[in-house]
Amino acid sequence: MRLPCGCPENWPDWHQQDQDLGGHAAHILPLPALLHMPLSYDLYVARQRHDLEQLELQETWPGLVLTTTGLLGGRLIALLHSAASPSRHVQNLPVNFQVRGYLHAGGIGTVRTAHRALQSHLFDLGRIPKETYLCHLTCPQCAEQRGGDQILLLRRWVASTTLEKRLRKQGK
Repeated sequence: MRLPCGCPENWPDWHQQDQDLGGHAAHILPLPALLHMPLSYDLYVARQRHDLEQLELQETWPGLVLTTTGLLGGRLIALLHSAASPSRHVQNLPVNFQVRGYLHAGGIGTVRTAHRALQSHLFDLGRIPKETYLCHLTCPQCAEQRGGDQILLLRRWVASTTLEKRLRKQGK
């Protein structure tokens, strides 16, 4: 269920856990960005919500939007129960889509330390970090009633045999 402000009422407990989202059905909407800053973010989140309602698709966690950005563009990803839709935005995630979660209690201005901690933890496990996905769990309207700003960081990773060998040599 989604709150009136659009935030997820509940979300998965993925803090310090690995999840395999490979092959999971998803609604993927392109997002314009300039130097990693999304443009018209709220407008595109509302558009994705409208598209899901029009297509009558059920989200796995309503309101949970995975956001990733690059220099000139990004994507909004909503996880779905099934990919049975004629829409070009409904796809299955790639088979190799392992993510590590980290629940950050704070706003976007303080997420850097959590991001670094997540990245170093992945290196310590012998994994190579790939792209980062941010999931805003609270907005400024509901943050005060729900325990402050909260962001779920998801970092996609791939296993590295070379890195694992080096870690074994060092005794970690």
